[in-house]
Amino acid sequence: MKAVKITKPGNADVLQLVDYPDPIPADGEILIEVMAAGLNRPDIFQREGNYPAPAGAPADIPGLEVAGIVKSCGSNANKWKIGDRVCALLAGGGYADYVAVKETQCLPIPAGFDFAQAATLPETVFTVWSNVFQRGLLKAGENLLIHGGSGGIGITAIQLARAFGAKVFVTVSSDKKGKACLELGADVFVNYKNEDFAKKLAEEGMDVILDSIGGSYLDKNVSILRNDGRLVHINAIEGKNTNLDIWKLMVKRLTITGSTLRARDTGFKAKLTSDILENVWPKIEAGKFKPVIYKTLPFDQAADAHRLLESGDHIGKIVLVK
Repeated sequence: MKAVKITKPGNADVLQLVDYPDPIPADGEILIEVMAAGLNRPDIFQREGNYPAPAGAPADIPGLEVAGIVKSCGSNANKWKIGDRVCALLAGGGYADYVAVKETQCLPIPAGFDFAQAATLPETVFTVWSNVFQRGLLKAGENLLIHGGSGGIGITAIQLARAFGAKVFVTVSSDKKGKACLELGADVFVNYKNEDFAKKLAEEGMDVILDSIGGSYLDKNVSILRNDGRLVHINAIEGKNTNLDIWKLMVKRLTITGSTLRARDTGFKAKLTSDILENVWPKIEAGKFKPVIYKTLPFDQAADAHRLLESGDHIGKIVLVK
């Protein structure tokens, strides 16, 4: 098969389309012919040598989410049949003609979705459901603040939060991105380049904050959380080391938590997949969520796709397609 390989740690130029051995589905796995693969920030971190793949995943092929067609089934894999259209959450290896994955990490492609649209779902939906709804316990009528509202995680969190009845606030780097977030269902945006989000949102108050920034944002997040508020970290772009006023945490009865998804065990991912199928897929099928694709590129232009993702100029997802 053909696969996009990280030939060595470095910039986007190290990505090369090469011949690569076909994967063989193991016990409980299915083989998917990949028709589209979504791009995510961890792909860049892996390419740079800063985010190694977990055990069992290809170390030199990025890609955490795909959509395609079931080509074969390994032993004890009976959930899907050859020809089924599925999308899947991966630990890696998605930039390739074929990928083997546990059948319990696959979902049916929603009605009316093409492969590119379906490939935007797994990584972002799994991350948002796990962190905003399971860890953050977001409920209808509550306020959610999303840092980075126009990225893949952001556009997913906006739409799912609205679908479940929450009020949504976002921080963005431009008014253009902010307006796009409003069109997706956000109620308020703050352009962090022009305004201090903590000052603007202080009176409103937040019940849940989804943070990928870390660093100096911690104190500001704590300051605007309501009593019994929940702060959920999924990254720390500005830095992992910071100061916390523990007294504020105690007085407000705050919960500060966070998680990473990629290295979680298959049992956890199987349960998460089941929960998403039960709770989120009906919302998607009902038209309460729409994928936002900024651009599609062929697999042999993966380096260009990475450069576009790194530029930060996009609104929505970038997808590699056949």
